[in-house]
Amino acid sequence: MPLLRRTCPWNAAGYSGSFQVNLDDREAVGLGGVELIRAAMRIAARQADWRATAFGWIGTRHGTMVGVSDRREVPEEHSAVIHAAMNEKPRAALHPVWGGPGPAPVQRGSAALMTQEFRAAVAAATA
Repeated sequence: MPLLRRTCPWNAAGYSGSFQVNLDDREAVGLGGVELIRAAMRIAARQADWRATAFGWIGTRHGTMVGVSDRREVPEEHSAVIHAAMNEKPRAALHPVWGGPGPAPVQRGSAALMTQEFRAAVAAATA
């Protein structure tokens, strides 16, 4: 659940988060398979009070992809923060391409980062 909450935009009261991991197919099977991972994500999302939409596929060109996202309607007082966060993701991703001045913005919530955090959490839980 802490991993899910961390994907929510700052100052958005826990709204509009999404979490996706891209695992090797064998690694996903070793963790119980797509259905089990997806179910665990859905349960964690419900505990975070999300109205969750979950997905999971095995055998994609990126391996196994599993994720969950919050589909609750965002209250007006948090919509500006969420819209700004949605605009920041592509800007951070395109900064190296555009060659913008200054340091690249921090890209929170990339699938690669979430996958590493997920692996670390699984390792800690099974240790």
